[in-house]
Amino acid sequence: MTRGAIVLVAACLVGLGCAVGPDFHRPAAPTDRGYTPEPAGSTVVAGGKVQHFVEGEKVAADWWRLLECPALDAIVLEAIAANPGLESARASLRRSQDGLRAGYGVFFPQVNASAGAARQKYNPAPGVLPSSTFNLFSLSGTVSYALDIWGGARRALEGLVAQVDQQRYALAGTYVMLSGNVVDAVVAQAAYRDQIEATRAAIVLQKEQLRITEAQATGGTVPYANVLSIQSQVASTEAILPPLEEKIDQAAHLLAALSGRTPGEWSQPRLVLADLHLPRDVPVTLPSELVRQRPDILVAEAALHAANANIGVATAAMLPSLTLNAGFGVNSTSPGNLLASNSTVWNLGAGLTQPIFHGGALYYQRKAAVDARDEAAADYRQTVLGAFQQVADALRGLQHDAEGLAAQTEAVDAAERALHLIQANYQAGIATYLQVLVADQQYLQARIAYVGAVAQRLQDTVALYVALGGGWWNAPKPAG
Repeated sequence: MTRGAIVLVAACLVGLGCAVGPDFHRPAAPTDRGYTPEPAGSTVVAGGKVQHFVEGEKVAADWWRLLECPALDAIVLEAIAANPGLESARASLRRSQDGLRAGYGVFFPQVNASAGAARQKYNPAPGVLPSSTFNLFSLSGTVSYALDIWGGARRALEGLVAQVDQQRYALAGTYVMLSGNVVDAVVAQAAYRDQIEATRAAIVLQKEQLRITEAQATGGTVPYANVLSIQSQVASTEAILPPLEEKIDQAAHLLAALSGRTPGEWSQPRLVLADLHLPRDVPVTLPSELVRQRPDILVAEAALHAANANIGVATAAMLPSLTLNAGFGVNSTSPGNLLASNSTVWNLGAGLTQPIFHGGALYYQRKAAVDARDEAAADYRQTVLGAFQQVADALRGLQHDAEGLAAQTEAVDAAERALHLIQANYQAGIATYLQVLVADQQYLQARIAYVGAVAQRLQDTVALYVALGGGWWNAPKPAG
């Protein structure tokens, strides 16, 4: 052997860091300057509000407070404190951490002690010498140590460290998704309430029209069929309310479950969209930072790290393994003689094992480990692409939301003015009931669409904060 080869083998034998298999390197951060072809900039003014996208701004861990609603803050904090999914994620993290601590045991000698008592019959030469029956008492201890020549144990430990990282980032992801789902449900519930209020206001108008039409029909100025048509319109509008009430209940039940409560014991403040304020300045994390902060990307990276380490474990299994062992004990036919000098037994040795033929199992196990690493690498890339898509969708969505809300605001104003004009003409007898019905329906649809546009703008803002990772890394560290 050359001198360099001798030094390499010696270094491996004493465990100076030689480990077979590829070393893990974090995937390079993307060089993209933005998430969309054009800079995000600002939205148009809609509902008297404009949103500015601030590149490189820090995402707050408690981003939901930017909606300036103390009642919402209380709901989110209650969910974080008692959500079963978060509790499960914390337990999974503790389990992986305990597994890592257990994994460190491979670097220490394995020491065992045993004691035994047996009744035995010994026959040295059947049919020639008489047999003897006696008691045998024993105390013994063994020590064994497997040398990590090729670093397989270190690669296995590296994989355990990566699994801990996976669970830690999965916990962060659960936290982000929980806060996002809670805020999204509160916004949806508030929107349903506003839609109900708009529908009830439309019903009041329609009933007033019904009263006028009934008076006209009684006076013989319009046919009674007009009364029936407006009655049908009132009933159709009232039929909108039960589905909206059902959605409010479903949102309440969802919030109860997210907060670790049953629907029967859950109570919450009544919120409407006016209680929630749209954030004016919205942070936009740089793409190179997103891949180092978003939980699902970090989970995929940790999975890639673990898969990479498994290649080293599978490689080491194909190479010779060396185990040192020693044992010491005492045997005697009576307990009183266990400590006598002539009762001692001991052994000292080493074992070398070289896999020769396993039917191709070891080769294909390593090949499967390489395939798993390639699969994890592809999953990582797909996760990054999906994350960038979500951020781009949210950014463009907010810009389109503002444009849509601006148009809906104009539509509501126009529909309201048209309705008042038609009502006045109808009372003066120069407009038909059909015109009233059309104007009524147009105003109701415009009002409900406006409420939906306001809610969509808030929900897409929530989606952007979640897509940016929720700022979990900016949470204050616990004291101590």
